[in-house]
Amino acid sequence: VMVISNHPDLAEQVRAFGVPFLYVPATRENRAEAEQRLLELLRGNVDLVVLARYMQILTPEFLDAVGCPLINIHHSFLPAFIGAAPYRRAKERGVKLVGATAHYVTGDLDEGPIIEQDVVRVDHRHSVGDLVRLGADVERLVLSRAVLWHCEDRVIRFG
Repeated sequence: VMVISNHPDLAEQVRAFGVPFLYVPATRENRAEAEQRLLELLRGNVDLVVLARYMQILTPEFLDAVGCPLINIHHSFLPAFIGAAPYRRAKERGVKLVGATAHYVTGDLDEGPIIEQDVVRVDHRHSVGDLVRLGADVERLVLSRAVLWHCEDRVIRFG
């Protein structure tokens, strides 16, 4: 239906697909106002919200008010490599798998019911840049499967 972003960077790429691009700046300082604007745009217009690179924590009030499920995607290093530069730290530790997890969003940060996961094998020959690229590839794959399965009613949310 639309792309809402807290950064204006990809507006032209999104508009090229004929999809409305809406920019709503969101920071810790303006979280309440940003979430109110998001709710105005989403309520009654969508059946699903997909979070992709939305690096803000949504409040419980927003989650209660949005009125539809939300799906999030993140690399599979959580909780081992929380915070900045996870791929660099993973490389330093010698990880052998790079993966991604798509899950429903709940009030528990990155702990909602898992919809899909996948991994790719890596080794010492891969650079940090390789890990980032492979991670982005598997994130796209996992997110697309999760959204497809949700839209096809192939996911049963227990509890």
